[in-house]
Amino acid sequence: MTRTAIVVAAVIAAWTALPAQAEDVTLGSLKISAAWARATPKGASVGGGYMKITNTGAAPDRLIGGSTDVASRFEIHEMKMDNGVMKMRPVTDGLEIKPGQTVELKPGGYHAMLVGLRQQLEQGQHFKATLEFVKAGKIDVNFAVEGIGAQSPASAGGGAMPGMGGMKMK
Repeated sequence: MTRTAIVVAAVIAAWTALPAQAEDVTLGSLKISAAWARATPKGASVGGGYMKITNTGAAPDRLIGGSTDVASRFEIHEMKMDNGVMKMRPVTDGLEIKPGQTVELKPGGYHAMLVGLRQQLEQGQHFKATLEFVKAGKIDVNFAVEGIGAQSPASAGGGAMPGMGGMKMK
């Protein structure tokens, strides 16, 4: 093998070993980035989806829900501490994204609740979901599935390493 062929093979191998990242998408003045979900154990009926939503416009908008083929319902939920007890509830009026604001849906806070999973979410997979906003309308987003215990997408350096049982490497 020539030196060039070896370098090309090494670059291709390194590129394919990187975690696949979900692409950023834009709908009007809204930018959705870093969409990801946690892997689920076999038989799980719910899962969580996370992302960042930035509003670059002059008017607020609200994320009111969505849909996906991997679950029967796609709801927006909030987790928060209440008198020392972690509580989760649906966000019935939607999640407001004010002008100039970035809202992060993340573990332990606001998140997309995938209810009635039709399949196990496995690390390394992707799935499509359609987000629905009051003013901007609907947009398709690609979610990257990270490890069961991931706290952030692998592209941000916080995802679990494949094959490491959810263990994060620092």
